[in-house]
Amino acid sequence: MNEPAWIEHAIWWQVYPLGFTGAEKTATPEPAAEHRLLDLVPWLDYAQGLGASGLALGPVFAAETHGYDTTDYFRIDPRLGSLEDFDTLVAEAHRRGLRVLLDGVFNHTGRSFTPFQDVLAQGPGAATASWFSLDWPGDAGAGTEPGYRDFEGHHHLVALNHDEPAVADFVVDVMEYWLARGADGWRLDAAYAVPSSFWAAVTARVRAAHPEAYFVGEYIHGDYAGQVRAGGLDSATQYELWKAVWSSLNDTNFFELAAALERHNALLGSFAPLTFIGNHDVTRIASRLTDPALLAHAVVVLLTVGGTPSLYYGDEQGYRGIKEDRAGGDDDVRPLFPPSPADLSPLGRPVYEVHQQLIGLRRRHPWLHRATTEVMHLSNELLAYRVADGPDALVVALNLSPEPRAVDAGAATVLAGRATIRGGTSVLLPPRGWAVLA
Repeated sequence: MNEPAWIEHAIWWQVYPLGFTGAEKTATPEPAAEHRLLDLVPWLDYAQGLGASGLALGPVFAAETHGYDTTDYFRIDPRLGSLEDFDTLVAEAHRRGLRVLLDGVFNHTGRSFTPFQDVLAQGPGAATASWFSLDWPGDAGAGTEPGYRDFEGHHHLVALNHDEPAVADFVVDVMEYWLARGADGWRLDAAYAVPSSFWAAVTARVRAAHPEAYFVGEYIHGDYAGQVRAGGLDSATQYELWKAVWSSLNDTNFFELAAALERHNALLGSFAPLTFIGNHDVTRIASRLTDPALLAHAVVVLLTVGGTPSLYYGDEQGYRGIKEDRAGGDDDVRPLFPPSPADLSPLGRPVYEVHQQLIGLRRRHPWLHRATTEVMHLSNELLAYRVADGPDALVVALNLSPEPRAVDAGAATVLAGRATIRGGTSVLLPPRGWAVLA
């Protein structure tokens, strides 16, 4: 395994900066506000108080619209601020013991990316023509626009040619530049669309200069372990577990979650997945769940199973938001945050406290990072599992029934949640209750 030692203790608070700071939806030469990236600084103490140990940033580089259409990988988006603002944010995060993860979009670029603009201006003879997969008409010359491979049908996202050595050199340069400025790792956007051989070559070169860097690839389906191994990565996004958590709660079907946990165990044999119940691309967990009373159950699973947990800003306050498949359909899940924590609604406090309690429990048991689960009791409405790494173990019990339910959990101490211990090891859970036990 390549993962740096510090990742065992990592719990990310993920922020989408363009939305968090209320930046304009499209690039503009005169943003309405300057230094927006510094708006995150008052929230670093909040993240630390929540229990997070890292700040996972969405795109911060110059882009055309939502940040995943990068135009300059060496420049902070003017809607967010300056290079000096980035340096300040990283320094303030590190001063509080928070690692910083950057979001790198290396599968595709925006059309305004200079190497692509050179192709449009100069034609087939452009020095960067080989950076892209192009289809030129027979009489192409300067000023001719070729056909090109894009990202999943989005014509404004120009796919890079990952067989071109100069593209690999460029990505290495970008990664090393920002790691040298203080970043601690990279989330690799749409990693599934990039050949694993490309990631393997790039990460090997970057690790030579930055051995403590962390690399997590965005993978949605398929052989996570194989992709991580072939790409020389540390981790992959665990979408299978994400889906099983909310689906099993909505359908009152813990058999689905139990099956996903078995699959999760297999992954933990080779790497620690990035686990989550919300991110910038999906409907918020508070909106996804049919019964809001079960929100805590989802948080319990996230923070007691193996992996590296990531919490999406606002989820810890019970924020709601629905992703829609349309232009602007992500806006609802990428909202503006208040100027400071003092401006948050008190309605989110109970959800925050559940997160804080469970994050604190996980921080006290860092071995959970590589722990595997064993199901002790399974029915549609009642699940108990033992999560362990060697001699270290906890028991988690979840009840979806509107009635109290008892389960023999082999545990006698309630560490979090509510339960009554009967007869030494039998646990009585309240209606729709949960407990973490020792």
